[in-house]
Amino acid sequence: MTRANTPAPTTTAGPARPVRRRLVLAICCLSVGVTGIDLSIVNVALPSIGEQLHASLGSLQWTVDAYSLVLACLLVLSGSLADRFGRKRIFQLGLSLFSLGSLLCATAPGVGWLIAFRGLQAVGGSMLNPVAMSIIVGVFTDRRERARAIGVWGSAIGTTLAAGPVLGGLLVGGIGWRSVFWVNVPIGIVAILLTHAFVPESKAVRARAFDPPGQALIVVLFASIIAATIEGPRHGWANPWIVGLLVLAVLAVAGLLVVEPRRSEPLIDLRFFRSPSFSGANTISVVMSAGLGGFLFLTTLYLQDVRHLSPLHAGLMIIPLAAGQALAANLSGRLLASRGARLPLSLGSALLAIGAFLLVPLTAHTSSAYLLLAYAVFGLGAGMVSPPVTHTAISGLPPDQAGVAGALAASARQFGVSIGVAVTGSIVAGPGFVDGSHAAWAVLGGCGLVALVLGVVSTSSWAQAAAARTGRRLATAQSQE
Repeated sequence: MTRANTPAPTTTAGPARPVRRRLVLAICCLSVGVTGIDLSIVNVALPSIGEQLHASLGSLQWTVDAYSLVLACLLVLSGSLADRFGRKRIFQLGLSLFSLGSLLCATAPGVGWLIAFRGLQAVGGSMLNPVAMSIIVGVFTDRRERARAIGVWGSAIGTTLAAGPVLGGLLVGGIGWRSVFWVNVPIGIVAILLTHAFVPESKAVRARAFDPPGQALIVVLFASIIAATIEGPRHGWANPWIVGLLVLAVLAVAGLLVVEPRRSEPLIDLRFFRSPSFSGANTISVVMSAGLGGFLFLTTLYLQDVRHLSPLHAGLMIIPLAAGQALAANLSGRLLASRGARLPLSLGSALLAIGAFLLVPLTAHTSSAYLLLAYAVFGLGAGMVSPPVTHTAISGLPPDQAGVAGALAASARQFGVSIGVAVTGSIVAGPGFVDGSHAAWAVLGGCGLVALVLGVVSTSSWAQAAAARTGRRLATAQSQE
């Protein structure tokens, strides 16, 4: 969802007709914006979905996690498909699947069907973000123009994320929860038509080979961890099915360690993880996104189910979080350019921790002013951390590996959202939401502290030197292949 998905600019020439670059940028912003808004708009609808479909807390967790989990599993694969078969073609396919998934979600007769259709939505969504970045990089060949275009693209995503809670509140309160999915359909159709008319086709000069074993192992690993975390409290952690899922996750990790080094072009190049900067940034991505995913999940349920606010009122209450993200992301980019990654990473992580810890003593009658303050602090932290994480992840790696490294970082973020919702939902699944939320908020605060420590370590001179050595080894090995 961010610049981390930026691919290496290796494209074939498009059609001979002039390319309307600004219009192409607008189409990419529109297409990716609809997936960005979907992330926050659905959270506002969760209490209404639970009430009308008689969904349990676990089912609501799966409603969110089915989307982010599928995204995490397929982002790298979708980027490879676009490089091989054509970015415009895969982009249109992604828009079609996302629109179809949205239509089916809007008509879902039960929560099980809704979860399945959310997965279909995510299959389409996985073809949009990385492919949109590929299209932008291919169209904007001038370095400065490309940087400005990427900035506009990132701002569009941030704006849609900020608009999601308010739009979700208006739609759910005025029409019903199904409208948060209906709204995607006409936008998707318009985007498909515009893409067909104005976006040039392009492919990578040399597409990466597919890695079916690696892809299968990633799906097994992510799905088994999330399933065990969500279903563990309901079935008991000693339940044979839960134990089996955890064992399956361990076996998947072992499989990746054995299989991937033997692949000529692995889905996950384990050599990247020899760079402390890359490893640290990906772990930060997981814990930061876990904090944000858990935060939104807990907050929307608390505001509507405990405080009994309307969907619109709840959406308005979350505005400080979104506004803080947008403001801090802009400031963070400037700090990154002038001072490096350490300051914005450390400051952002500290704000994440403070914002979450402020909510540990939460009660059913905590003042609105206090809530708004905590939401704003947390939002500032989330916005401050995002830009330097991307920069740190690819620091020292060869330029033509930046796309793959960025896609892996994006997958880490989506997996983080899934695990954050799974863990916090499991914690509050006990007898009382408010009492259980105290521990959940403490866990989210701990995520901020972990990110703070890793931010300091991964930006140290030792980590940067190790990352540079890893980059040189990767470049040497690639030149010999």
